[in-house]
Amino acid sequence: MTCALHPGIRVSEIFGPTIQGEGVLIGLPTVFVRTGGCDYRCSWCDSLHAVDRRFRHDWEMMSPDAVWQKVIALSGGQPVMVSLSGGNPAIQPLGQLIDRGHGEGYRFALETQGSVSKQWFADLDVLVLSPKPPSSEMTTDWAAFDACLEAAQDKPQMALKLVVFDDDDYAYAKDAAARYPQLPVYLQPGNHTPPRPGDEDGFIDMAGVMRRMEWLVEKVTRDRWFEARVLPQLHVLLWGNKRGV
Repeated sequence: MTCALHPGIRVSEIFGPTIQGEGVLIGLPTVFVRTGGCDYRCSWCDSLHAVDRRFRHDWEMMSPDAVWQKVIALSGGQPVMVSLSGGNPAIQPLGQLIDRGHGEGYRFALETQGSVSKQWFADLDVLVLSPKPPSSEMTTDWAAFDACLEAAQDKPQMALKLVVFDDDDYAYAKDAAARYPQLPVYLQPGNHTPPRPGDEDGFIDMAGVMRRMEWLVEKVTRDRWFEARVLPQLHVLLWGNKRGV
């Protein structure tokens, strides 16, 4: 049960522990709390089951305590990194959950496109900002993105993560990195065969994903962009489009 003082969290799924598959925490054992709902609809979204309102009947409104009890059960009560993902987890009321977990020695990472800022960003341990490039068919509101940085108050570890499918995305990534030189940059080749809801273990063009990875490495090294880190989606390499891993 939730109330006005402790609003509910719209949850798509909670799973783990498994490894973080991408970005600054790649390879780190993690429990995932995937929230439901997003203010974006990227053309290549790989988690439509947590984004599209057609699947809202599969989401569950949970109290912060109920979410926390699930995290405790999955982790066996042993502190682990908790990844708050989505959808866009920034649209959910996650402050109390973060406070509860910190009191028991857990750490929290959140990834968001930077379209919605919350005061509790400053309470995170890791904040990954991932503005969406032209291939997403979304438009970046840089003022909203700046508000996310301001809300974080330089307290969490922060990073800029950019998905790259093509030359336009690469140019966008370079511009974003130049705009925020204080943020370490992680580049990720896009998965052009994302899973369809209900078919999360479906076909993936792994050879195509690896070709894009090689292309991106060549672009970065040829341009002498030595500050950028190019990383794959490790979970995709291990399990393809399988969900909940």
